[in-house]
Amino acid sequence: MHLLDWIVLGAILALIVGYGIFKTRNINTTESYLKGTQTMPWWAIGLSVMATQASAITFLSTPGQAYDDGMRFAQFYFGLPIAMILLCVFVIPFYYKLNVYTAYEFLEKRFDLKTRTITAIFFLVQRGLSAGLTIFAPAIILSSIIGWNLNITNLLIGFLVIVYTVSGGTAAVSQTQKQQMFVILTGMFIAFLILVQKLPEEVGVSNAVDIAGYMGKMNIVDFNFDLSSKYNIWSALLGGTFLFLSYFGTDQSQVQRYLSGKNLAETKLGLLFNGIFKVPMQVGILFIGIMVFVFFQFHKAPLHFNQANVNTIKQSEYAPQYANLESEYEKVNNEKRGAIYKVIANDKENKPNEAAIANMNALEAKERNLRNEAKQIIENYSDENNLKLETKDADYVFITFVMNYLPTGLIGLLLAVIFSAAMSSTASELNALSTTTVIDIYKRSFVKNASDKHYLRMSKFFTLLWGVMALFFATFISLFANLIEAVNIIGSLFYGTVLGVFAVAFFFKYIRGNAVFLAAVVGEIIVVTLFILDLTEVISLAYLWLNLIGCAIVIFLAMIFQAIRPSKNEPEVKLSLDE
Repeated sequence: MHLLDWIVLGAILALIVGYGIFKTRNINTTESYLKGTQTMPWWAIGLSVMATQASAITFLSTPGQAYDDGMRFAQFYFGLPIAMILLCVFVIPFYYKLNVYTAYEFLEKRFDLKTRTITAIFFLVQRGLSAGLTIFAPAIILSSIIGWNLNITNLLIGFLVIVYTVSGGTAAVSQTQKQQMFVILTGMFIAFLILVQKLPEEVGVSNAVDIAGYMGKMNIVDFNFDLSSKYNIWSALLGGTFLFLSYFGTDQSQVQRYLSGKNLAETKLGLLFNGIFKVPMQVGILFIGIMVFVFFQFHKAPLHFNQANVNTIKQSEYAPQYANLESEYEKVNNEKRGAIYKVIANDKENKPNEAAIANMNALEAKERNLRNEAKQIIENYSDENNLKLETKDADYVFITFVMNYLPTGLIGLLLAVIFSAAMSSTASELNALSTTTVIDIYKRSFVKNASDKHYLRMSKFFTLLWGVMALFFATFISLFANLIEAVNIIGSLFYGTVLGVFAVAFFFKYIRGNAVFLAAVVGEIIVVTLFILDLTEVISLAYLWLNLIGCAIVIFLAMIFQAIRPSKNEPEVKLSLDE
């Protein structure tokens, strides 16, 4: 990288961290540290909520997801507006009425302490793992760019986040996320403009979209009902909606963001803003991935996008075999480019030629086979030498374009996008993990009557502790097939169960604590078992369905357990907004 890129990257990160520390220098109570100053307007809430969800993984993996699989991942977000409306109507008013620090406080008021504790533990486990992933993702990129040891890079990124999160708590997270979202949106927009500008003169955006469509990349909506399919309209509207209901309604990393709003009305507007704007934002990021795909149809694309793997193979006994593949790949790539120009020429004359399109797609399939052969070579070498080389390279697609084709200075800006996103989501996670640990576990069950200074000190200590643990997780994480999927898979293992508990709390007033607690334990065991069965290919079940299945199982079992063994000694708790 050029010196100017390092200056741009360093300046943006230093300004964000410094701004967060400066704006929260007067935070000196536990309430202000964990809940913020509660002065955020609706637009700031919306940006904060979006920034929490939009991790570095979003900007590394989503374009690569589109490059490999097309636009169908966009369906994942179709349930988001529905979830936002339901939360604004049924959930958020209760949180404001009860004046809670965490979502799990509500469950003790509704059920009992053990139900509150187990849901808090579910959150701590899954969000703690996810925090490791959000540090690990950008660390991979920086380590591969400058040749640093991955563990050292993890420590560097984690340190930046921990500094201002420990310093200012919720207020620091909320203050910095506005700047981070500005950097993110600006950077991605510039990347899109450069992609369009670097297409051949005779290839416009409409031509690029047509080519992507002919190659099966514009497959936004899939109406086929298939439980094994990761992304279709049914898994999105059912599984996806339940995932978002649980994530935004019960995950403390999100609840904490909107509980810092001025009032209930501002919070509702902020969530609705997120529901409306998030979908086109994700579609836009996917479309950037599509444009990267089209861009590499006219520029030489690597046989394998993870250059570290390529360097390793080229120094092994597999080097001649890999070189032959590269030679064949370049030959096919040149043939395909000619076929693409022929398709474009036919389209401009309004004479689409099916034979030309079929030839183009046949060459694309041949290219894909060569890429798979390259991955097989890498896998063979990895197995023979007991290494852990990851053959999936989709997460390296976008950063390859950034590093090789963006002008000097803008490379630093796009890297700042990745690190800003990593810092915003990781800071939110550490902040939420600390709040849940202090409020739902430490203060509630261990040290109940200490001073406010003690709880403030412990809040900062647990923020630091979870930061260290996230770094530990990041050290031992290996790449999944796609990082954006990895985060959602981890969430889907727990979100359905937790959402089921909350659904019982809101809509099944006769069910008491013992029944829902037992249902949550059994339900989580079933969800994990289903995931393992899918992982071992005993069954075929896309992970998004785990959110719906987990929620339904908990509700069903809670009703059965309550009917089998009525809890005569448990007081009936009635919570309403009219009380």
